[in-house]
Amino acid sequence: MRTVFRVLGALGLVLAVGAVVHVGTGYTTAEVSSDAMRPTYTPGDRVLLERTEAGSVRRGDVVLQRTAGRYGGLAVLQRVVGVGGDRVAQRPGEPVTVNGEPLSEPYVNGGDPSGPAPAYDVVVPEGRLFLLGDHRANSNDSRYFLDDRSGTVAEGAVLARALDDRSGLLGAGLTALLGFVLTLGAIVMEIVRRRKRPSGDNRPLTVTR
Repeated sequence: MRTVFRVLGALGLVLAVGAVVHVGTGYTTAEVSSDAMRPTYTPGDRVLLERTEAGSVRRGDVVLQRTAGRYGGLAVLQRVVGVGGDRVAQRPGEPVTVNGEPLSEPYVNGGDPSGPAPAYDVVVPEGRLFLLGDHRANSNDSRYFLDDRSGTVAEGAVLARALDDRSGLLGAGLTALLGFVLTLGAIVMEIVRRRKRPSGDNRPLTVTR
């Protein structure tokens, strides 16, 4: 039994440490400082983000990105509207179209998909993203950088994406909890075992001559 408890304790420690490291390296947070993503996120909101690799971002994702030469080097939250190869177009007051199809955007502020931006019609280069804010009337996004590779940003500029599905984070939390329980249980059982161990015979020795 002693070996079993030690194995369980070691397993619990590995699970707990692994889960904590996974959460620490795989997730981050950012505080919203502008109205550009209203109403999805408002100033002061703390957004939970999942670190991601280039190529794994999809249309509709809200991402935290940093692009040299824009926004004073600050990281900003924006929504992915087009990926490499997409043709993204819009006329003032009309919906955004992607590859000729109107984009359903129930998340835009006030139901306004365009704001005051001029008309545009661009093809997103491979390995790049076309990004818009949800508050189209108050978002300095890809529409205002059209002379720089059609306003797009490199996929590698994405630092993380907003976490809508938290099942992975919940799983990591449950794994860490299980690890702590196993480790604590092994420690408690070892303490109990030591307390139950018979003490030595402390009776005085009888010396015969």
